[in-house]
Amino acid sequence: MDKQRLRERILVVEDDVTLRTMLKMQLERIGYQVATAADGEDGLAKVRAERPDLILLDVVMPKMDGYETCRRIKTDMATANIPVIMLTSRSEHEDKLRGLRGGANDYVTKPYDLGELLARVRNILQWSLLQREANPLTGLPGNNSIDNEVRARLGAGDPFAFMYIDLDHFKAFNDYYSFRKGDEAIRLIASIVVSAVSLEGSGSGFVGHVGGDDFVVISGLDQAEDIAAAIIQEFDAKIPRLYTPEDRERGYVETTDRLGHTKQFPIMTVTIAAVAVQQARGIEHIGELSKIAAELKSFGKSRPESVVIWERRRAA
Repeated sequence: MDKQRLRERILVVEDDVTLRTMLKMQLERIGYQVATAADGEDGLAKVRAERPDLILLDVVMPKMDGYETCRRIKTDMATANIPVIMLTSRSEHEDKLRGLRGGANDYVTKPYDLGELLARVRNILQWSLLQREANPLTGLPGNNSIDNEVRARLGAGDPFAFMYIDLDHFKAFNDYYSFRKGDEAIRLIASIVVSAVSLEGSGSGFVGHVGGDDFVVISGLDQAEDIAAAIIQEFDAKIPRLYTPEDRERGYVETTDRLGHTKQFPIMTVTIAAVAVQQARGIEHIGELSKIAAELKSFGKSRPESVVIWERRRAA
C-alpha cells in the first residue's frame, strides 16, 4: 500500500446509497481515507468541516445538484483549490462543459469503468499535490518533491548527479534594486536551469526549487557536466542585463550597511555544488547529499566567478 494514500482523504457525494457504499469500499480497499455524503447540502458541510484532498461529486441529487455544489465549492476561498471529479449518467457534451465551466477538474460518465475512475483519481491527486508544493514564484516542485525524487533515485540504485545551485551576491542585488528585481532574477535562473536540463538532459532530469535563490537539479551522470556548463554560460550571459548600464560597466553595486559602512558587491555569479553518486548504496537520505553539497557550495562561494564544484562519490 502506498504510504501517501494513507494521508489522502476523498469525499464521495452521491445520493444512490448502493453506489455510494461501493465507491467507499473500492477506494478504502486501495488505501484512501473515505467520507461520504448523501446530497449536495450534506456534501458542502463535510467539505468545509473535513477539507478532503479530492471530491467525487454526483450531478443529479436532491436538495442541491452537483453543478451548484461544485460552484459553491469553487467560489469559497477556503475550498476553491480542492479538486472535483464529477460523476453523472449525463453523457451529452453540453452537460460535461457545464460541469467543467463550473470548476470541475474532471468528468466521469456512469456506468464508469473502475480502473479508469481509479486512474483519474490517482492522476488528479498527484496533480493537486504538485500544485500545492510548487513554488508560487517559479512553479517548480518544492522540497517534498525533491525529497521524493532523491529517494526514488537512491532506491533504483542507478548512478545520478545531485546538483545544488545557489546565486552569489543575490541578497545585495535584492536589497539594492528591490524585491521586484530580485524576483525577476529568481525567475531568470529558474528559466535558465529548466532550459539547460531540457536541452542537455536525456528527458529524465528533474528541477526543484528549494526556496529563495536555491535550486536542485537531479540528472543522469552522462549529462550532468553539460547541464552545469550550460547553466553557467547562460547565467553569465544574461544576469548582467538585470543591472543598470552604470553598475554593469563598473562590475559592482555599492551599498551602505546599518553601521554606515560602504560595501561593494560584484555582479551576481552562480555556484553549482555537484555530487556524482556512482552507486546509490551507502547514501540513504537526501540529508547526506545536502550535507556534502553544502560543503562544496561553501568552497565554491569563495571563488570570484561562476563555478561548478564536483565531488565524485562511489558509495560502498
